[in-house]
Amino acid sequence: MTNQIDSIIFDLDGTLWDAAETVAKAWRAARKKVDFQIQEITPDKVRSIAGTQHNLIFPMLFPQLSPAQQQELMEISAKEEMRSIQENGGDLYEGLEETLEYLHGKYRLFIVSNCQDGYIEAFLARHDLGRYFGDFECSGRTGNSKAINLKDIVERNNLQAPVYVGDTPGDLEAAQKAGVPFIHASYGYREVSEFEHRLERISDLTTLF
Repeated sequence: MTNQIDSIIFDLDGTLWDAAETVAKAWRAARKKVDFQIQEITPDKVRSIAGTQHNLIFPMLFPQLSPAQQQELMEISAKEEMRSIQENGGDLYEGLEETLEYLHGKYRLFIVSNCQDGYIEAFLARHDLGRYFGDFECSGRTGNSKAINLKDIVERNNLQAPVYVGDTPGDLEAAQKAGVPFIHASYGYREVSEFEHRLERISDLTTLF
């Protein structure tokens, strides 16, 4: 694999950083701005739903709410999340920038995430990492699944032999549907049963590639 790939596509949450504390803080703010009751969303709960398409989170977490209430909560929580991410960022995994610096000199780098529109941009701007990535896509902008967004990144950038690095079963499924080999970031949020390679830390990519 290492002699054949031309590009690396990354998931974001649980792969490049852990922003669960920041996102949970945004949920606490959102709870205060709606006139209906919702349960507390903890950092662990944020990690458990990471990788789910943003608009699908609300009926999954809040089935007791009406569609109108879910929509209201989605709009309010999205604004609070963006504000919190822009102000506080997240915790970059140890060795991330050094790893990106190394890989950027050898491969083209990309991001595909199931986050809301603007989230990837906030990550790049908050931690000054935009120079390492050639393109990115998210379900919040396209409304499409991660598999379709992976295919779009591959096609519009004319990638011949990409790999996808992610941390959840959803990432694995998307990679399989897109026909892209999967590398598991085992330091992230969840266990995955199948993978081409398994990373104990993000810096393992510098020895793998």
